Amino acid sequence: MADAAAIAELIDASLTALLADLLTPAQIAHSRTFMALDRQLIEDRTYFLVTDQSCRILGCGGWSFRATLYGGDRSAGRDDIRLDPQSDSARIRAMYTRPGFARRGIGRMILEESEKAAARAGFGAAILHATLGGEPLYRTCGYHEISRSLDGGFPIVIMGKDLTCL
Repeated sequence: MADAAAIAELIDASLTALLADLLTPAQIAHSRTFMALDRQLIEDRTYFLVTDQSCRILGCGGWSFRATLYGGDRSAGRDDIRLDPQSDSARIRAMYTRPGFARRGIGRMILEESEKAAARAGFGAAILHATLGGEPLYRTCGYHEISRSLDGGFPIVIMGKDLTCL
């Protein structure tokens, strides 16, 4: 929890810089209504940070055994019920990279650690909410599209992956 403010700053910087070429300013502004820090992931100890030598956070993300697919602490529609690993998919959650460090393997490292942790917890599959900026990484890492929709004009891609081969 001591890193919560730094994580929130990273999320904001990531939304502002890394989605600027893909979305309108209005879409990015709307994203802030649901893309924010989720302290439940930190409390559940399923959230990972990548830092540099000076302890500056370069990337963050994780997984969840709870039903909420995406959103921050104050997002509408949260559901913190525990999922059943035998019948439900783990949630890959809140993946962000500091501008200037994108496309250097940080997101892939966090994603792989999240998948391994979810598999160790008994989950055979994972699903996630991808932005247009994250979609190429997830496709490269074996995720397939389940659906596309808009949240207040913000494009969302729901993607899934089988974890049984990890």
